[in-house]
Amino acid sequence: GEVMVLPVYNAACWMEECLQSVLHQDFEGRMELSVFDDASTDGSRALIESWRESFEKRGVSVVISGHNSAKPKGVGFAKNQAVSQSSGRYLCFQDADDVMMPARVRMQYEMAEHHPDAIVGCRVRRVPEDSTVRYTRWINSLSPQQLLTQVFTSHGPTVVMPTWFCSRDWFQRVGKFDEGGKGVPEDLVFFYQSLRRGGAALRVDECLLAYRYHPNAATHSVLEETIWGLRVNFLQERVLGQWESFTIWNAGKQGRRLYRSLSSTNQKKVMAFCDVDENKIKKGFYTYEESKERPKPRIPVLHFKESSPPYIVCVKLDMTGGVLECNLHSLHLKEGVDYHHFS
Repeated sequence: GEVMVLPVYNAACWMEECLQSVLHQDFEGRMELSVFDDASTDGSRALIESWRESFEKRGVSVVISGHNSAKPKGVGFAKNQAVSQSSGRYLCFQDADDVMMPARVRMQYEMAEHHPDAIVGCRVRRVPEDSTVRYTRWINSLSPQQLLTQVFTSHGPTVVMPTWFCSRDWFQRVGKFDEGGKGVPEDLVFFYQSLRRGGAALRVDECLLAYRYHPNAATHSVLEETIWGLRVNFLQERVLGQWESFTIWNAGKQGRRLYRSLSSTNQKKVMAFCDVDENKIKKGFYTYEESKERPKPRIPVLHFKESSPPYIVCVKLDMTGGVLECNLHSLHLKEGVDYHHFS
């Protein structure tokens, strides 16, 4: 059978709609709802308890537990608990404030059955519609190849966490979620770990989830630093370690920040920065002032047409009105081979 994994923390106001959507699944197999309440104070647990009968009538078994400590232990902990107290062969992750379409479990189950080593996602509809337009477009329009090549961008996992579906076996092979709590991007850490183990990243090309955006849940600045570090390390491990030299596409703030974050071995592989900005190109060089080396490293800044691949592209996708995409396209390069997006 199948398991819904539902970590809950003060979600009473969304809960009803979420649980209703679980009840309305058109999946024919056995289902189990595993809920772990991470010290909610808004009556979430009692609310879920009141739905138990409806679920059991429909043949869905329900496991509910939680803790009442003074403060929550975090999403990673809650998800691990919900997984370990459940028993199904597949895991379907669900956030308490999102809503599943009736076909979600059935369609993701079918894909996961054929790909036991995959994290399977789906397309989403953002609620409210006009929040995070670029991000939503990115989630929904990545090609199957890009689900693997665009894993270094600041958008995070190419298969977004609230849509995850995978076999319990695979989850256990990857290891549990990081339980560091606040400030740990446990989904990104897990996603990278899954890729390291050779896991696949797949998506059902149907909109199977209404994914709610909370302006107040904005990630904290600590997180940005942490995420940056994880991304840089993963890029070095997966890509730069295999390259002998490369060009950083963006002579501005982001490109220079990436350069400064690299190991000295990888800094030495940077042949040039490239850009379209005439002023940056006119200067001709970027001097790495913080360097302990004498003379300080000076890296040429070129027009992108004068530069050579491979590239790490530090220009945000979907932000230049198509100019970046057009420029990349004009060079006839292959994503994942000749360049990787890192923004």
